[in-house]
Amino acid sequence: MRIALDAMGGDFAPDNEVQGAVLAAKSLGTSSDLEVIFVGREKDIRAALHKVDASSLKYSIVHTDEVVGMGDEPATVIKKKRNSSLFKGIELHADGKADAFVSAGNTGAVMTTGTLVLGRIKGVSRPTIGSFFPTVHKRPALLVDAGANIDCKPRHLYEFAIMGSIYYSKIIGVEHPKVGLLNIGEERSKGTEVVLQTYELLEQSPLNFRGNVEGRDILFGEADVFVCDGFTGNIVLKFAESIIGVLKAKVRQHADKGFLEKLAVGAMAPTLRKILKEFDYQEYGGVPLLGVNGVAIIGHGKSSPKAIENMILRAVDVAGKNVNGLIASTLATLTIPAEHT
Repeated sequence: MRIALDAMGGDFAPDNEVQGAVLAAKSLGTSSDLEVIFVGREKDIRAALHKVDASSLKYSIVHTDEVVGMGDEPATVIKKKRNSSLFKGIELHADGKADAFVSAGNTGAVMTTGTLVLGRIKGVSRPTIGSFFPTVHKRPALLVDAGANIDCKPRHLYEFAIMGSIYYSKIIGVEHPKVGLLNIGEERSKGTEVVLQTYELLEQSPLNFRGNVEGRDILFGEADVFVCDGFTGNIVLKFAESIIGVLKAKVRQHADKGFLEKLAVGAMAPTLRKILKEFDYQEYGGVPLLGVNGVAIIGHGKSSPKAIENMILRAVDVAGKNVNGLIASTLATLTIPAEHT
């Protein structure tokens, strides 16, 4: 399994990328066929490799001169930065020289370049990004779209639901995941015209559709897959990212109130650490770019070595489960009425 890794993508590249690749190799063990293709400035990558014991890692390096910054416009990559680690990594995947692509770089650039270079799966009008959230149950919830498509039509949300359901089923192992349409209320009559039309499409679909769901239902796991446009999804995502910081701050505030409070917090520390870990983005291995002819996993710019490790492991998992083939075959059997397109 060859994973093209954007070695220059994250805020702490290439050190965290190299360390994460080593962790992934150790996690998979000596029997694994994992090969990481580091894409980026060879001198910097080799310097990072000298800092770690990479004896367990099978790797190669593809040198590129350019780096895509977090502030770069996505279109810039296609027009002016074709010799960047991001573009070359996706190109390696498109050319069949890698089985998946992983990056903690510019999300918009990965999506735009991935869509244009890899192409879309037949039947997909817009690729989407999904993000996992912890729930009160043992399995997480998947939110699609998490920020890729700001303005959507009913057919886009319908496709997101299908792709999200298939991805959830294959990766989490739930045969018929519950799909919910994120709305301002559970009543069928509520929502924008786009949401109302999407409800009709999902109701007639082969999905396990449970109807409208609200924002509070996400962490309670009232559905497995939550469907919304990228504008709404990204607001939910950014709000969720603040939860762990707020909880930590509140714990510190209570601990500072006095000796007894500090003892109480200390007694709860092991449980608190377990709870906070579930809200840590590092544990979920990045977000998938669903709907492209390939496997692309996108991580947070501040991804730690642990996060990079989980991104690589997620890419290996997705590449081996034919998610794209199932999406294509499912969409080929469905017809969307013209009034909803």
